[in-house]
Amino acid sequence: MDLDVFVSAHRAEWDRLDALLGRRRRLTGPEVDELVALYQRTATHLSLIQSSAPDPQLTGRLSQLVARARGAVTGTRRASWRDVTHFLTHGFPAAVYRTRHWWVPTALLSALIAALLGWWIGTHPEVQATIAAPAELRELTRPGGQYESYYSSHPAASFAAQVWTNNAQAAALCLVMGVFLGLPVIWILFLNMLNLGIGFGLMSGAGRLDTFLGLVLPHGLLELTAVFVAAGTGLRLGWTVIDPGPRTRRAALAEEGRAAIGMAIGIALVLFVAGAIEGFVTPSGLPTWARITIGVVAELAFLAYVYLLGGRAARAGETGDVESAERSASVPTAA
Repeated sequence: MDLDVFVSAHRAEWDRLDALLGRRRRLTGPEVDELVALYQRTATHLSLIQSSAPDPQLTGRLSQLVARARGAVTGTRRASWRDVTHFLTHGFPAAVYRTRHWWVPTALLSALIAALLGWWIGTHPEVQATIAAPAELRELTRPGGQYESYYSSHPAASFAAQVWTNNAQAAALCLVMGVFLGLPVIWILFLNMLNLGIGFGLMSGAGRLDTFLGLVLPHGLLELTAVFVAAGTGLRLGWTVIDPGPRTRRAALAEEGRAAIGMAIGIALVLFVAGAIEGFVTPSGLPTWARITIGVVAELAFLAYVYLLGGRAARAGETGDVESAERSASVPTAA
């Protein structure tokens, strides 16, 4: 594309669109039709320039012009409870369902790594000795020791809030850092599995694995699932950088990035539930079987939410992205 020729051919249309947008009086019917037509043509021009002859100054001007025109054509839109309901019943579960081929293998592989680390630590006293001194290990693993008292060391409400904040930050890091080819996500996952494996190994080595599972499973099933979903989404975002498919890399990252932002909100809500279980159920006086049952029910409810509600929404075309009217205009790309 000869950019100078293209600008000369279409400058008058852009100037006319700018003039219509600057009108203070109400536009007539023909002027409104003209504005809509110019908006559509200018959006196409912007896509062509971005894909064929990117020029920062011209792209900036046309992007601003298209954004103003879109606002004039579609009007100002405010979020409503209907949007919240749609997000919770369609957008979020569909986005999680669409990424299942990433987060399910991530969950299985991570759980295997944590189990192997736990087995290695639990069956090798010399490895345990590198983690802490014998007196410290006894204090960690004894009845009423640090592993058990950790969950009741603070008031339930403040402990739940602290746990939710920490886990939400880890999930957000997985989502955001995925764009760096997914490498930071792998490191964050490894650290989480290492911590889990250490606890597993030390408590099993002390003959108290049942106590450890009784403390971890009630909240850990849902909590770890949320982290795995975030990690899988981050890894998918990293792979999009490498292989955007038939879409341009810019369009692919924009689409997956918008969906990831929405998932961050949904995952924060899931982690809020997990934090509430960890703060109020895990340290409670309920029998171990009852606490674990609550955790299993919460996990099964989330999986049903994703696979039933999300699967149906995904098959209906829901992707978790924003509505088409709110996306940047783009030209079609061949597969």
